[in-house]
Parts: sequence; C-alpha cells; structure tokens
Amino acid sequence: MSTKPYPVTPRTLEAMEITKRGCEELLVEADWLQKLARSEATSKPLRIKLGLDPTAPDIHLGHTVVLNKLRQLQDLGHTVIFLIGDFTSMIGDPSGRNSTRPPLTAEEIGANAKTYYQQASAILDPTKTEIRYNSEWCDALGARGMITLAARYTVARMLERDDFTKRYRSGTPISVHEFLYPLMQGYDSVALQSDLELGGTDQKFNLLVGRELQKEYGQEPQCILTMPLLVGLDGVEKMSKSKGNYIGINENPNDMFGKIMSISDDLMWNYFTLLSFRPLSEIDLMKQEVAAGRNPRDCKVLLGQEIVSRFYSDSAAEKALEDFNLRAKGGIPDDIPEVSLSGAPMGIAAILKAANLAPSTSEANRNIEQNGVRIDGTVVSDKSLKLDPGTFVIQVGKRRFAKVTLSN
Repeated sequence: MSTKPYPVTPRTLEAMEITKRGCEELLVEADWLQKLARSEATSKPLRIKLGLDPTAPDIHLGHTVVLNKLRQLQDLGHTVIFLIGDFTSMIGDPSGRNSTRPPLTAEEIGANAKTYYQQASAILDPTKTEIRYNSEWCDALGARGMITLAARYTVARMLERDDFTKRYRSGTPISVHEFLYPLMQGYDSVALQSDLELGGTDQKFNLLVGRELQKEYGQEPQCILTMPLLVGLDGVEKMSKSKGNYIGINENPNDMFGKIMSISDDLMWNYFTLLSFRPLSEIDLMKQEVAAGRNPRDCKVLLGQEIVSRFYSDSAAEKALEDFNLRAKGGIPDDIPEVSLSGAPMGIAAILKAANLAPSTSEANRNIEQNGVRIDGTVVSDKSLKLDPGTFVIQVGKRRFAKVTLSN
C-alpha cells in the first residue's frame, strides 16, 4: 500500500461495513480499508475479481451469495471482473476433491460460460462488469512462461493445502497439472491487477496464491474476501444440486417461493443476511419484532417475495404468494400439469412415480405413510390402493399436483 495513508471518512467506513456483511473472512482488513479510502479520494474504482470455472451451467441460490456481494460492491462504484476460467477449466479445480477431475471440452466450456453469465446478469450491473476469459493471457504464456511462473512457487507451499496433503498421505495420486491450477488462478490476479478477489471458503488457498504472486510481480497485493457456503433447504448440508436441497434461479416463481417458505425460522435469518439486499438495520428490527411476538412467517414472505422479484417481477412475487396461500388452505391451483397414463387398474405408488409426483415408488409409499397423498381432496392411507380408469386430481404434500387421466 501507499506509504502515505488516505483519510478514512464515514463513507469509507460504511463501504467497509457493506464489504463485511455476511462474509466469512476479509484479509487484510487494514489494507482493504486503505484501498477503499484511496478509491474515494481519487475517484478511481477498485477492481474486484470473481473467477468462475464454468463446470456447471445452472446457478442456484447458493452461487448467488458471492454474486450478491459483487453487486453490493458495484453499487459502491467499483468494477467487477467476471472472469470465465476457460483455460483453467481444462485443468479442473482440485479444491475439496479427493480425486482428479476430468477436464471439459472447449465446446462445453463455451456453452456453460454463456449460460452462467446470462443467469448472473440478473444480479450484476452489466455497466460495471468486465467479462474476461483467462485464456487471453494463459495461452500467451507458452511453455517458457509456464516454467518461469512455476519457479515462483514451491512444492512445499502447495502441499500446505489441506486436500493435497490428505491425498499425498493416503497415497491417492496427484497429477502434476493439478499443482498448476492454484498457480494459474493466482496469475489471473497478476494479469488483471485485481484489488480484491472473492471466493467461497473452500477457495482460500487459491486466493492467497494470487496475493503472493502479485507481490512476486511487484504489484500491490489483492485483498481476499471469502463468503460462507449457503446451507440448503434441509438446514444441514450446503446447498447443492446433488443433495437435492437447492433452489435454482430458473425454477418457476411458485416453486421458488414455496421452497423459501419451507426453510426453518432460524435458517431464515441466515438467508436474509446472505441473499437479501435489505439493510442490516431493517433485518435486526425484524428479529426484534419476532422476538416480541411477530409471526416469523411474515418475514419469510418478505424474503420469498424479494427473491422472486429479483429473478422475475413484483407481479410474479404477488402471484406466488397467492398460489402458496391457496395451496396452504388445501385449494387446487389453476395451472396444474395434466398427465395421461394407461394400465388401469394401477397401484397408487406406481401412479405417483409415473406422474412425476414422487421420484420412486418407495418415496411414494413413504408419502402415503405420512398421510401426504390426496386423491380428489381425500387422504390416501392404503398403499395397496389401485385406481380404475378415470380422471383424478392427485396431490402430494402442499405443492405437488397433477390431473391424472387413467385408461386401460
């Protein structure tokens, strides 16, 4: 940093508070405060980097935690660099993995990157976003440049990384090219001259490599902001498609709203901190009101409507609330899917699976045991029930409906 400190104003302190909202760790705080003060004094925006390897094209709310933080920093006037790791995707990030990840093809990377940015644009301000691809500078390095870069970091430092250490000790193979991943991610920070890099808590090692490499190249080192991993709908595991506890940002508004309403009252406050753009003072006031007797459902409705409005519209949020209330009262929505099946008489569990109301017959039977299945409004308790030809409105839980026409 500059030897002469820049004055820290109330506006600088407010920017620091916004930066730290919901974050896991900010390194180094004093450096970041000075970067903010310098930016304010010189009117020069800071360069904030988020590197994404487009390995999966669909974004869920867990991914938006970091994107929300980027938007907050954009609203302070700073520039976000949305870095598509097309080059590093060919390596595959070993963070948190215990085996080597298969690399993606150039076509897969291109398609995923396009989808990812289109979805992220629902949150980021396009006028303050630079889109860059790290193949710009990584391809130009060549073999000579790669060896020169590799000489700036030691194997001992690489093995400080927890997942590499575990694999090394257990005899699980580590490919040499995997050591290049944190090195190349770090070199991105040098190429972009970033002031701050964001990532999940599992990315901390890679982010620190960037800071060290910037020092090696005579640059002012970036600061690092890690964001926590959003807990999924189950309230236990991190939000993940593979765990089935996620809310996709492309889900229809009614499902999105319904899933938010399903989270626990305690988890709701964590979602408010990480997903809402409401001021923390407003969220604190809501907490006090709930402690004094206000129904937490009222707050959850506000959160659900804010999220739906962000990805759709205010009118979609209003309709989602109406749909939710209708279902909660046992009403049947207007737009339920219609399914035609043959094979009557057919067992109820098989019907639920065939109509996509349950992922398997065993899950269907579990729903019946829990009195969660209704046919034309009547609870089904007999797992051996078979339906003759006819048309039925079948409901599973509060949110899943289908109009099933069954024939011979």
